[in-house]
Amino acid sequence: MTDSWRSYDALPLFSPTAVARRNDPATSHAAAMMAGGVRADHIKRILAALRLGPASKDEIGARANLIGHAVGKRLPELQRAGLIETTGANRRSASGRPEREWRLRG
Repeated sequence: MTDSWRSYDALPLFSPTAVARRNDPATSHAAAMMAGGVRADHIKRILAALRLGPASKDEIGARANLIGHAVGKRLPELQRAGLIETTGANRRSASGRPEREWRLRG
């Protein structure tokens, strides 16, 4: 992808405001506000990791210096936004289980 990070920053994914449901308690809304910047940072790091080529969730995590759980939470969001896609191939996870391989779309 040749887009600059500035164009990504305009996407709703990079909003510093995280989402909490209307009926969530005030503590959940406060936690969402604090987590929004972390979420945007993780997304940027995941996209940067995928610029190096296709990778599994664990491989993306290693490239981005994120735990697999953090990566796994963001991959569906990025896929829905049309920024990434699966390749159809599988790779082995750190635990030996098959994981989908992801790549930048476009």
